[in-house]
Amino acid sequence: MRAVELEKAYDPKSFEDRIYAQWQDAGAFKPRPGANSAVGAAFTVVIPPPNVTGVLHLGHGLNNSLQDIVVRFHRMRGEATLWVPGTDHAGIATQNVVEKRLKAKGQSRRDLGRDKFVEETWKVKQEHHAIISRQLQRIGASVDWSRERFTLDEGLSRAVREVFVTLYERDLLYKGNYLVNWCPSCGTALSDDEVDHEDTPGKMYRLRYPVAGAPHSFIELATTRPETLLGDTAVAVHPEDERYAHLAGKTVCLPLTDREIPVVQDTYVDREFGTGVVKITPAHDPNDWEVAKRHNLPVINILTPDGKLNDAVPEKYRGLPVKKAREAVLEDLIAGGFFIKDEDITHAVGHCYRCHTVIEPYLSEQWFVRMKPLAEKALASWRRGELVFYPRKWENTYQHWLENIRDWCVSRQLWWGHRIPAWYCKDCGKTAVSRTDLSCCPHCGSANIEQDPDVLDTWFSSWLWPFSTLGWPEDTADLKAFYPTTALVTAYDIIFFWVARMIMAGLEFTGKAPFRDIYIHGLIRDKQGRKMSKSLGNGLDPLELVDEFGADALKFTLAFMCAQGQDLLVDKESFKMGSKFANKIWNASRYILMNLEGRSLVTNPNLLPADKWIYSRLNGAAKAMAEAFLSYRYNDAAQTAYEYFWNDFCDWYVEATKLSLKTGSDAEKDRAATVLLDVLGESLKLLHPLLPFVTEEIYGKLNAAKGAPLDLLITAAYPEYDEKRHDPKAEEDFAFLQELVRQVRTLRSECTITPDKKVRVLVRLGGEALGQILTENAELVKMLAGIGTLETAKTSEAGGSRPQGSIAVVGAGFEAFVYIAEAADLAQLKQKFTREIEKDRKFIGVLEAKLANENFLKNAPAELVEGEKLKLREALKRTGKLESYIHDMA
Repeated sequence: MRAVELEKAYDPKSFEDRIYAQWQDAGAFKPRPGANSAVGAAFTVVIPPPNVTGVLHLGHGLNNSLQDIVVRFHRMRGEATLWVPGTDHAGIATQNVVEKRLKAKGQSRRDLGRDKFVEETWKVKQEHHAIISRQLQRIGASVDWSRERFTLDEGLSRAVREVFVTLYERDLLYKGNYLVNWCPSCGTALSDDEVDHEDTPGKMYRLRYPVAGAPHSFIELATTRPETLLGDTAVAVHPEDERYAHLAGKTVCLPLTDREIPVVQDTYVDREFGTGVVKITPAHDPNDWEVAKRHNLPVINILTPDGKLNDAVPEKYRGLPVKKAREAVLEDLIAGGFFIKDEDITHAVGHCYRCHTVIEPYLSEQWFVRMKPLAEKALASWRRGELVFYPRKWENTYQHWLENIRDWCVSRQLWWGHRIPAWYCKDCGKTAVSRTDLSCCPHCGSANIEQDPDVLDTWFSSWLWPFSTLGWPEDTADLKAFYPTTALVTAYDIIFFWVARMIMAGLEFTGKAPFRDIYIHGLIRDKQGRKMSKSLGNGLDPLELVDEFGADALKFTLAFMCAQGQDLLVDKESFKMGSKFANKIWNASRYILMNLEGRSLVTNPNLLPADKWIYSRLNGAAKAMAEAFLSYRYNDAAQTAYEYFWNDFCDWYVEATKLSLKTGSDAEKDRAATVLLDVLGESLKLLHPLLPFVTEEIYGKLNAAKGAPLDLLITAAYPEYDEKRHDPKAEEDFAFLQELVRQVRTLRSECTITPDKKVRVLVRLGGEALGQILTENAELVKMLAGIGTLETAKTSEAGGSRPQGSIAVVGAGFEAFVYIAEAADLAQLKQKFTREIEKDRKFIGVLEAKLANENFLKNAPAELVEGEKLKLREALKRTGKLESYIHDMA
């Protein structure tokens, strides 16, 4: 073999782009036709498509890192693995971007016209798509770019139209006048799930309406939106509320108008809340809408689409925005004697999830999907065990949402998106829904038809994503091979928007749930637990993190911190951990590769105890990591990888091999190098899903050193648990040696004995078996612990007395006496230990006082109290040990 030199400093920028291009050129991201069928069917993941409105944030970085990890693991297991990439046209969001650009030029979309506006929006899509694709490449996403999709591409557009028409044919789609969530800024309806409810400061206004025909008689009520009284068509009381029984069948005069409205009795009213009277504004409140339907009340819409008061209100209020109208109405209510008082409150106010404008309940004609029949199928599929949530707690959310589902408003008053395939005939008045564009009315033959100007909700294409991306409605080879997909990895904030709807669509249109595993990860937050946002200035750009620390550091850190069911609290400093680990892998590999010159590979090398131990530890890590990956326990997989490579491999095994590589014969050096290279190669395979770039780069150098073909690590076989490698005795024996070495090292450190000084140690053992182990590994223990002379004896020998000038350390089955007097000044050590004991006793006093304080115990968080108790236990243990050292030196 020949020595191969890695660069002295780990510099991911020098190889990450080259490695990614190497993977792409080799077609490594495509599913392999000859994949291992013994493992099971294909492993398929469809990417949650990012919106083409901007760049990826750290939440995307987390989501795509987690997908990449499991995709790489399954690919290495030999499964036909497919990760489908793509982007979402993001109707409202993308249209907003273009409209803002036009506004900056003093233009509006209507100045351009629909076709030109859509053309400009496609340009924005292309611009951002290129950025997103580059970002995914930079973080190492191993997606199959040859199968990339876009929710407005030709194939997906066909799928959307097929679904719309099919739903219409199955009577699961209808159009009607209903109260919807309306964004005055975006000028469109929103589904319930697109409304963010936020606690907002506001006021509760107490008003009084005169009772008609009864001078000086009023009925009192309260509202947070006094301007909406202009659309009131009734006031309601509970039918069993005796306070208002005399008003049954009567009317009240609506202030500021010339209208009288009836008093109706309805059980919707809460008698215990406020005055027990509710104003009914059917066009602007969903509960009032239901009351109006029960009592056949008129419905008066008082708003224009842009959120101003319309011609249904008295002339003086027309054209006023809601906020200005509220001020004007309040002023007139006060002047007219209808205002009683107001009080400050905090209440939940709906905001547009895109532009953050306050949502207005608004009466509008829209298209709706009947969701209950679809939801029943989705619930039944989950109850049959066809869907598994990780963690399981999200099943409750899924069940609750589906059991309480409302019809889905799918039409949007936008220009960017899938235009609704419905045509209205101006001659016969009928509506036609079609899979192909129409030029004449299929009912009467008239050419005087007009297509619906609205587009479909963005989520109407997204809910078809798992099967439309694979070619549906065509019965394609990809659909046969890769559908249903295997896993969905997504954040919990879109479980309603997307996850449940995809399940409903998959069952309705393919007869199968679209995936089996649903892994719901947490959100990225800052160290204070706040969501990352531009307004707080606490966001982290994943590409900036890649530039500073490398893509592997980003991926490994996020995996390490990603515990199921928990949000991730991170800052920039967090990613140093992943960077240090990647650096450790680099440096350990560099040391190994530099020491190969002149060495020869050995066939079937004899294994020393340390070799058997590391193979057993590698075997255990492979088993634990595979189990963690299969159950989406990313943090467990990452922590196992970290502990194995840093502690077992680097700190112990690599150090142990130095004995053979530095002092052994050529044959022994060849044997040691052969085993070391094999373990390093297997270790790189083990780590690859978590740190793909650095492991691939080193693996290539490893093959070069051995003169082996330059195979790619990305498609190498993942280490599998092998019962033959499982060696509990080797692990038990080596654990004994480790404990002895640790004890001696710790004592050396506490006594400040420099590394160049060798100490003499007498080890008394509790049995012959341990004596044999120590004898066989004596030179290794001496090297690792800095021991010059190692003596052994049975515990029964020398009467168990401590040798003069030594300090004892004790472990399982042994007692070791380190002759400190031969390596350090005992008088100075006594002074040092005495000072440390005095310092610890003061600290112990402070802790004991704090833990004796009932107020602290009662008010402090449980974890803080437990932390203080742990500090006390450790301090007491430390002082006890130092006191024993002083006693030994007496």
